[in-house]
Amino acid sequence: MRHFLTLKDFSKDEILEMIDLAIAIKKEAKAKNYVPYLKDQTLGMIFEKSSTRTRVSFEVGIHQLGGKGLFLSSNDLQLGRGEPMKDTARVISRMVDMVMIRTFAQSTLEEFARYSKVPVISGLSDSYHPVQLMADYLTMVEYNKAKNPIVAYVGDGNNMTHSWLMMASKLGFELRIATPKGYEVDESILADALAFAKQSGAVIKIGNDPKEAISGATVVTTDTWVSMGQESEKAKRVADFQGYMVDEAMMALAHKDAMFLHCLPAYRDYEVSEAVFEAHADEIFDEAENRLHAQKKP
Repeated sequence: MRHFLTLKDFSKDEILEMIDLAIAIKKEAKAKNYVPYLKDQTLGMIFEKSSTRTRVSFEVGIHQLGGKGLFLSSNDLQLGRGEPMKDTARVISRMVDMVMIRTFAQSTLEEFARYSKVPVISGLSDSYHPVQLMADYLTMVEYNKAKNPIVAYVGDGNNMTHSWLMMASKLGFELRIATPKGYEVDESILADALAFAKQSGAVIKIGNDPKEAISGATVVTTDTWVSMGQESEKAKRVADFQGYMVDEAMMALAHKDAMFLHCLPAYRDYEVSEAVFEAHADEIFDEAENRLHAQKKP
């Protein structure tokens, strides 16, 4: 039994094998050939954080694979009344075949996995968002941007940034991260990424200058400045992130054929301008759809 909690637990070959499998399953789905690889299997979906894309993609995905998804809000479980996570894990994992959890702390995922009798998939934590990165890289492959890419991430040093660090350091490509001072990536996660980069040959550049990060990049990406649970910090964050919006002038610094990715939801004229978002809408919504296909393979 193997869990899918972070990309750092997988080798380059394993990640690429999952991407190849996602491509094959996507072709089948597009042809309306829904092969029941998980016939009669049940996926428990625990949501401590609400979501649009995560719920729809996992619920539809397990259905297309021949199984059934159970939406389990923490408000509907004894978790919301104080039951320990380890007890919830020991109960639910006896009744379903796999579990997806979208939560706040990475430690919550790890505790559940430690006591679970079935595989556990991360639907997101405050530290990582690995299934989103699988969708992002699948999109890069489809747009022919996955060969020796230079990826620029501009914005908050959050779970998306950490997941880009894991993907780049495992696959061996160049990643440039630009965050405002005080919003840098987690130092322990960066240390892990740099250790993996020594083995893969990845180039990891960390700084505070978004223009420097984007110059010549073939893939540009960002995320919301105010993540779920940070609403009270909005005014301060908006002020601190001035100069970090990916607008037309910023995007013009990238490679002339650069793609733009955003995990959504996007807040126009904050982290990305309306013009840049709409100019790259096909890429962004292909990326969103690819959550459905990329998540079928873990």
